[in-house]
Amino acid sequence: MTATPAPTPPTPPAGPPAPPPDALTVEVVELIGTVVARYHEEYEEAAGKHSLTGAQARVLALLARDPMPMRKIAQKLKCEPSNVTGIVDRLEARSLVERRPDPDDRRVKLAAATADGRATADRLRESLHFAREPLAGLSTRERTTLRDLLRRMLGEDGAGAREL
Repeated sequence: MTATPAPTPPTPPAGPPAPPPDALTVEVVELIGTVVARYHEEYEEAAGKHSLTGAQARVLALLARDPMPMRKIAQKLKCEPSNVTGIVDRLEARSLVERRPDPDDRRVKLAAATADGRATADRLRESLHFAREPLAGLSTRERTTLRDLLRRMLGEDGAGAREL
């Protein structure tokens, strides 16, 4: 006797279709996409000059700011914790990262950048010119407005965010 699959619940009716985006919105989305693509391209190239993958460089940059548990790294990078474990293992093998007990909960291990890891993250950040050079052409007021608009797009209130 074979099992009968459970019936699929009906799909709820969709609301009215969204209006097509206006030309300005389309242009802004395309510009953001171009900025992101160029940033990733330069980031990967800069990481390679330090014998790091882009993912390793991103983890190292996070840990250079603050030690954090693997789960939090995974949340920030929007990936699986098991992926982060492998990345941290490779960074640890190069003495760029270390694992240590969380002082607030000794059951939790924090990944933290070593002095060499922080120095590497600093050199990596300094080698990224793509965004820095065009931003330097903007006034402080324009950069602040851009930052605030980007935060708003991301749903962030700005609390605890780093200043430019």
